[in-house]
Amino acid sequence: MSTAAPVATEHHRRSTVSQLFVDTGYCLADFPLSVASFVVLLTLFCAGMGTFVAVGGAFVLLAGMHVARAFAGLERRRLPSVLRAPVTAPRYRKDHTKHTGLRRQLVPLVDPQCWRDLLFGITRFVTGVTGFVVTITWWAVAVGYTLSFLWAYPVLPYLNGISDLLGMPHKYGYVVAVDTGIGLLFLISAPFVVRGMALMNAGLASGLLTRHRVDALQERVEELTESREAARSAEASALRRLERDIHDGPQQRLVRLTMDLSLAQRRLRTDPEHAEPLLAEAIQQTRETLDELRALSRGIAPPILADRGLAAALAAVTGRCTVPTELSVSLPDHERLPESAENTAYFLVAEALTNVAKHSGATWCEVKVTGDGSLLYVTISDNGRGGAHTAKGHGLSGLADRVRAADGRFHVDSPAGGPTVLTAELPCAS
Repeated sequence: MSTAAPVATEHHRRSTVSQLFVDTGYCLADFPLSVASFVVLLTLFCAGMGTFVAVGGAFVLLAGMHVARAFAGLERRRLPSVLRAPVTAPRYRKDHTKHTGLRRQLVPLVDPQCWRDLLFGITRFVTGVTGFVVTITWWAVAVGYTLSFLWAYPVLPYLNGISDLLGMPHKYGYVVAVDTGIGLLFLISAPFVVRGMALMNAGLASGLLTRHRVDALQERVEELTESREAARSAEASALRRLERDIHDGPQQRLVRLTMDLSLAQRRLRTDPEHAEPLLAEAIQQTRETLDELRALSRGIAPPILADRGLAAALAAVTGRCTVPTELSVSLPDHERLPESAENTAYFLVAEALTNVAKHSGATWCEVKVTGDGSLLYVTISDNGRGGAHTAKGHGLSGLADRVRAADGRFHVDSPAGGPTVLTAELPCAS
């Protein structure tokens, strides 16, 4: 993110000559790319639409969407050199694990940006071929006619050039003078003509493949809406889990403690000697209940996180994990992160380690936390059996919602048989 300004500055400082060669390369390379995308995408589109009533037609069209997206991604990487400014990729629609199976795979068919990618891949044929023809013709005339003094004399007897059309004598000097003048005229105008062809092609790509201000605002609204829903889901899940933990743990122990104390009270009146074991057991129940309440309080708002920061809190939570865990924390020195980022990172690591201990069967785990001032990167990996995913109803869905609620990104890589790697990017700029 911080490299956008230097990139733009570098593009603006490029000289006219170097920009001419960049634009020339862009126009020449656009020809094979436009032909390839036109042939492939038009074929897939026609085949998919022609057989759409059948199930197979939808998958052919879906394949065309993925191919169009690949061509669009390649074009976005080529655009900054021509536009002399960084470009912003649009936001593709995601299902966010609300559905699985076939319905999730067909999401690109209802994504407007995928259709724009397909439209660009087909229509770029016109601008690509036009830009290629004009560019190659302009360079051929500019170079060929400027260097006419090298080749004009041997072919002079067979040459009927522009000097002849102007009624000039058919002599070497006249022919070279006229042809060289024409070549210099084309050579001088080449930067403007080639630049125009490059901007024509890049304009079509920019209009269909990049994010503009209105689109960016709309996408930001959608992102904030998703973050709000994720925050609600994460909060509801946390409250349900806390209620369940209190019901299954301290509440049961307090009920038993009440029964033991009532029984001990009755025994004290009739049989004081047998009441002592009951009181000792009640004291033990009290201690265990306090331990569980302390554990639950750490899950709500761990004091060590507020007092000593994220590194110390993570050291404490990894030290309590039953699976051997290596911790690596690299954060800016003497700088506290925003509270929301620290809380999210702490709960992410704590819940992930709980899942590792309960479900993964792992014998080793590693936690890495790094920060660059604007983003906080959290990675939790283990050598367990794998197969973890963020589908609704599974343990990691709550983590994904919590990270999205913090306006971050969450990714799970957990093939069957392991290993499992959880990565999260959390914004931490003040």
